[in-house]
Amino acid sequence: MSFHFHISIIKKLKLLLFCSFTYINIHHSSYHSAVYMLYVVGRVCGVTYLDNIMYVVCDKSSTIRLYNKDTLSRLRVVNNVEGMILPRDIVVYRHDRQLYVAECYCIWRVSVDDHSYVKWLTTQSSTDRFHVTKLSLTKRRLLVTSSHDPPTVRQYSTTNKELLCVVQLSQFVKYLRHAVETTHGTFVICHQGTLEDKEQHAVSELF
Repeated sequence: MSFHFHISIIKKLKLLLFCSFTYINIHHSSYHSAVYMLYVVGRVCGVTYLDNIMYVVCDKSSTIRLYNKDTLSRLRVVNNVEGMILPRDIVVYRHDRQLYVAECYCIWRVSVDDHSYVKWLTTQSSTDRFHVTKLSLTKRRLLVTSSHDPPTVRQYSTTNKELLCVVQLSQFVKYLRHAVETTHGTFVICHQGTLEDKEQHAVSELF
């Protein structure tokens, strides 16, 4: 997903639950501009897209809502994931056409084509327990961000759910907001807490 397109979607869908839009043509002095305005209620937790369809998850909803990427109109088709209560993020793997949806203590995998779903990974066991707050995908590697208690980044294979690595973070990282893997194998994190100031926000690359 291009960075600029992602930011554009987030701005348009920041508080989306029920969506309608109005096309406004503004004429002022010597210029014209077009504005898409959304009337929305609720809270969007994650947005991704595949082909010309956007997939949106909202707080306290078991439904994945579908929108036309170009017109922003809502599609009649929805994916209802029974058992999903508090989605936190959503990403898509284009090659196998699977959605991955983060919930507090699990990750769901949902087929784009037949809408089948499965609780793909649980994050509670007798030996380990962590919150899932954000997801990102690079090739067949799923990066799972846990924001606090403690902040961690785990990398899993989408092929067999194998835990590939746990990314080592600085002891000064107090809160982790997001993490992505770069194309050259490093990790970029958005976090709170630095060597200079435990309240400072920063973006860091881990080698």
